[in-house]
Amino acid sequence: MSDSSRDAPIERLGPPVVRAGQVQPISPAVGWERLVFVSGQVPMVAGQPAAADMAGQTHATIDMIESILATAGCTLADVVKTTCWITDAAQYPAFNAAYGERFVPEKAPARSTVIAGLIAPVLVEIEAIAVRPA
Repeated sequence: MSDSSRDAPIERLGPPVVRAGQVQPISPAVGWERLVFVSGQVPMVAGQPAAADMAGQTHATIDMIESILATAGCTLADVVKTTCWITDAAQYPAFNAAYGERFVPEKAPARSTVIAGLIAPVLVEIEAIAVRPA
């Protein structure tokens, strides 16, 4: 790593995360040089799930990621890796279909998908890493 890389500033992108009226110790995204790391996003709007079904929640989550990426000068096409958590393996086909509508297989990022319990009362959480265009 060059000396200039070590000295590159880390950017906190987006407004502070507020949940239940409390500012959280989370940045929506962090940028370093050309990399943008988007924190795990869940499909919550005004304290409620954005949709009742997996497809709707997946699209809402990706919409949130897309909005955060825009603040960093990126689009979904710049995403190189996602990590996805879903709460129910039986919902995987619906998740995968909705995800595939936003990240087409020919240009899809690397992805890990895990079955896990989530803190929020939702079906999916997604985090992303993107590379800013030169």
